[in-house]
Amino acid sequence: MATQFTRRTALVTGLAAGVAGLTFPAVASAAPAPSTTSGTAFTHMTVVDVTGARPRPDQTVLVQGDRITQLGRSSDVRIPAGMTVVDLRGKYLIPGLSDMHVHSDTDQTSPALYLANGVTTVREMSGTQKNYDWRKRIDAGTLLGPRWVIGSRIVDGSPSLWDPNLLSVVEVTTEDDGRAAVRTLKAEGADFIKVYSRVPKDALYGIADEARRQRIPFVGHCPDNVPIAEAVDLGQRSVEHLFWTPFGISRKEADIRAKIAKIRLGEGDYAGWFAAIHPLEWEAVHSESRVKARQLFAKFAARGTRQVPTLVMHKALDRARELTPNDPRRKYLSKDYWNTQDYVIQELYLNDRKPEDDAQWAAMFDYRLAIVGEMARAGVPIMTGTDTGTPEVFPGFAVHDELQLLVQAGLTPMQALQASTLEPAKFLGLEAIAGTIERGKRADLVILDADPLADIANTQRIHGVVARGRYLDPTTRQKMLDDVIAAAANAPAGTQVAACPCHT
Repeated sequence: MATQFTRRTALVTGLAAGVAGLTFPAVASAAPAPSTTSGTAFTHMTVVDVTGARPRPDQTVLVQGDRITQLGRSSDVRIPAGMTVVDLRGKYLIPGLSDMHVHSDTDQTSPALYLANGVTTVREMSGTQKNYDWRKRIDAGTLLGPRWVIGSRIVDGSPSLWDPNLLSVVEVTTEDDGRAAVRTLKAEGADFIKVYSRVPKDALYGIADEARRQRIPFVGHCPDNVPIAEAVDLGQRSVEHLFWTPFGISRKEADIRAKIAKIRLGEGDYAGWFAAIHPLEWEAVHSESRVKARQLFAKFAARGTRQVPTLVMHKALDRARELTPNDPRRKYLSKDYWNTQDYVIQELYLNDRKPEDDAQWAAMFDYRLAIVGEMARAGVPIMTGTDTGTPEVFPGFAVHDELQLLVQAGLTPMQALQASTLEPAKFLGLEAIAGTIERGKRADLVILDADPLADIANTQRIHGVVARGRYLDPTTRQKMLDDVIAAAANAPAGTQVAACPCHT
């Protein structure tokens, strides 16, 4: 064991810097859609560029191809002949939003709902051939949708929490298994490696080292048997969800980890995992060390490891009894989809939860909000992610729910917007061409009817969307939404049941 520790210590010193510097070249090099017009001039609106600068009123933005070619005060910008002029007096312009944790459904639903809600970039957390096909069609201009960053098949331990009949999972048990998985998944075309909850420590070390060698990022869950600080040191680029953070800042972490190590689960036993982990989360919450919290958050900030809290998912899980079947957004998804999700809520979320336990679960969610606020104040980079596919998390719409929860957690509206724009661009290595509204950057934009800095809920008041330079005006956007409603209503039984109960 002493030899193993020495080898691991040596690995850690070199991994974080190497892996943290990796970007997503397959996405960065994607060719822009060809322009078929002389461009568009968007005039007289207020620009919220999310650089941190004050909003700029009465601005004109010129778009040609998929780029912003000029912006400035409307009185100072000369509009070239032949450009289409769109007067946006009283409107507000923000960069296109990102959902950095999605699991997408059918091509009649997901791409359109993302784009109609101003989500111009998504990160698919368990890639399938369907996602690659969508990306090709979107890049070719034959399908309207966001820019797609596509992750590998999930890498989990053995037995996996996932039923192999539901999802293709790469199971690993050793360091060599981890290395082989990285090579295989990179060859399959993944933009990043997605690790999961039951990956053993030895295998994670192999994944981390091979990811550095292969120059591909790894992200995902913090494996149960790996301290979160150790995962950050290994170079994990983003940590999804907030299940593991309480353990890393607990005075009783060693005792809790000893209990985690004794957890034994069968294949596909996600319900068993919830039952085992939640009491340990609660124990950790009540043994928090402020010193350990400062140290862990400083490590996140120093390494540039992103936290993707997926608060909207946690809210549905922690307050599951408050969920109702009356949300009007259900019309955008099929009856089969909702039958699946309602089953998950009752059989996975609530089956073993007594009503008298609800207050404890609700308090757990309040704690998660507080932790996100503390992480943001400590300089931890936060990114919006929703875990679409889990109960009551609506594709596209959920990003706006997440923005409101981030503000509730203590972020300013500007910080919340940056979590969905600038931070994802930095994370993807695209800060030079995306994430803010500046000359030369991508023309992925959202036009709002009201100021999002006055009230973050105003991001939902969408007037229009610009995707790769193409203007989706209010009529076009509404037709996209109406078409999704029709597709959901007419979906044959069994064609749209990809609701994901398992927080991937």
